[in-house]
Amino acid sequence: MAGLGKKVLIVYAHQEPKSFNGSLKDVAVAELGRQGCSITVSDLYAMDFEPRATRNDITGTLSNPETFSYGVEVYEAYKKAALSSDIVQEQKKVQEADLVIFQFPLYWFSVPAILKGWMDRVLCQGFAFDLPGFYDDGFLKGKSAILSLTTGGTAEMYSKTGVSGDFRYFLWPLQVISLVRLWLWFPVSSSFSASVVRLGSAASGRHPVAGLGPERFPVLSPQSGGWSQTYSCN
Repeated sequence: MAGLGKKVLIVYAHQEPKSFNGSLKDVAVAELGRQGCSITVSDLYAMDFEPRATRNDITGTLSNPETFSYGVEVYEAYKKAALSSDIVQEQKKVQEADLVIFQFPLYWFSVPAILKGWMDRVLCQGFAFDLPGFYDDGFLKGKSAILSLTTGGTAEMYSKTGVSGDFRYFLWPLQVISLVRLWLWFPVSSSFSASVVRLGSAASGRHPVAGLGPERFPVLSPQSGGWSQTYSCN
C-alpha cells in the first residue's frame, strides 16, 4: 500500500454532510484508508470551531495588557504553552500529519470564514513559522498539502475571459503561496494520490452520493499547472 503508515489530516469546512464537499471528504477518507493511511478529520462546523481571533486564545497573562496585539500575544503564549485548548488540539493534529487536505466550497473567491479562522488561529507564529523561519525554512517543512475545493459555477466562468475572472489569479495566495508552502510553511509533494467522484455532465443535475465509486488521480504537480483540484456544485 502506497500510503501505509502515513497520517492524513482533512480540514473540512462545509455545513452539510450530504453536500458535494461532504462526498469528496468521504471518498478521500475511504480511498486513503484503502491505501493504508491513518485519517483524522477536523469537521469545523460539527466541532463548532471558533473562527474569531481574540484575547480568549491566550490562557495566561498578556505580555502587554495595555494594548492588545493578537500576533504578539499569541506568539508569546505559544512559547509559554498558554494557548487555548482548541488551538493546541488542532496544532497537534497538524504536527502529526504527513499530509493536510483542505476540503471546502469557494466563498467569495476564498475559503469560508470558519476555515480562514482556523488558519489564523492554528498556524500561528512560533508553531508554523517565525521571523526568520518561513517559506523554505518554515517549521512544518517536509509535510504535504492539497486544496480540494468546489465552486458554484462552471469552469468557463473561472477562465481568463469568464465573468468570475481567471481562477489561477484570484486564488494566487492559495495555489502558489499556500500550496507551495501550505500557507507559507508546507512544501507540497506528489507522493500521494487524490480521489474524486465522476459526476458526468454538469447539466444533468446529478448529485454525488456516498455510494459512487472512487477513481484515483495523481496529485497535480507544478508541471501540470497547479496543485488545486476544483469541482463545480457546492
